[in-house]
Amino acid sequence: MHMGFRWYGEGNDTISLDDIRQIPGVETIVWSLHHKQAGELWEPEEIEAEMKKITGLSEDDRKRGVTKTFNADVVESVNVHESIKTGKTLLGMSRDEALDNYIKTIENLGKAGVKVVTYNFMPVFDWLRTDMFHPSPDGSTALYYDAHKVAQLDDPQKLIDETLDGANGLTMPGWEPERLAHLGEFIEAYKGIDHDKYYENYKVFLDAVIPTCEKYDVKLAVHPDDPSFDLFGWPRVVSSKEGIQRVLNLNKSPYNGLCLCLGSFSSRRGNDPVDAVKTFMDRIHFSHVRNIKFLDEAGSFSEVGHRACEGDVDTVGIMKAYAEADYQGYIRPDHGRHLWSENTEAGRPRPGYGLYDRALGIQYLLGVWDAFKYNK
Repeated sequence: MHMGFRWYGEGNDTISLDDIRQIPGVETIVWSLHHKQAGELWEPEEIEAEMKKITGLSEDDRKRGVTKTFNADVVESVNVHESIKTGKTLLGMSRDEALDNYIKTIENLGKAGVKVVTYNFMPVFDWLRTDMFHPSPDGSTALYYDAHKVAQLDDPQKLIDETLDGANGLTMPGWEPERLAHLGEFIEAYKGIDHDKYYENYKVFLDAVIPTCEKYDVKLAVHPDDPSFDLFGWPRVVSSKEGIQRVLNLNKSPYNGLCLCLGSFSSRRGNDPVDAVKTFMDRIHFSHVRNIKFLDEAGSFSEVGHRACEGDVDTVGIMKAYAEADYQGYIRPDHGRHLWSENTEAGRPRPGYGLYDRALGIQYLLGVWDAFKYNK
């Protein structure tokens, strides 16, 4: 198993590679080209430059005696253009043009040595929360989903504005203002698209992209819907064990796999994350292990610490399943609480992506892994 940490790049993250380097056990920097819009081609020179930053050491690093380096095996994410999801020309880009750029991007990443590319197939919105810095009982803050507020929303634009207001001037993957400025066009495009039609469009994507993944040895890993249920009448199809199995059956290549985020998956009551890990183990190329706590019967929830007893996700059972299977893929913590100086104006990080709680989460996850891996 390779432990990773998501980093948003120089000038776009409150955390440095030097900060991450000091977290014991981290091998992989999970990265992306965050200036790229969905549908754009990732050029080889851009890829090479970013990977060089991640895998190399500066002269100053060497003078300080730093020797620890990272791999850049995992990209999260190469976002899928809405024209692919709907099968319609959107924002001036046809499905065929968007597919061609995606395929060429996979080729360029494979040639550069990337092993896993994460993506999601959620319509319009990526992950969704109603509060970026919700107060927790211990004085920390965390991402929060208010089911009542979402149920009462009559205009998704309000949610866009509130989400971007909480971004602290940093990019928010899946919430790009340039793309969401065309919300009305998206709403119109999704009319008449039900779950079955969405799976049809999904198959077109997979059948087009997977042969290139196979050729260049790049595993494609879909992130579950977050949260894992339909929103605003749009179909979400990676929300349950049955939905995941259907996606994997759309193209049975082992390169068609999962970025199994157990927090997202667990946001749907009745989903069993430990069972999902055991069921789909051979198709899990990458995994996010995090914890949430339900707060009411409507399904409102807050992100909490990674320790199992803090919330409703059995993170011990999850890591036990991975350890006993001798999982060889990539894992990272996710959506940490904001702790200590991160709750000051000067120290505020990207929502969910501070340093401290994710570092604590890594030590907890590795401790559980070690306990089951080496004490059988």
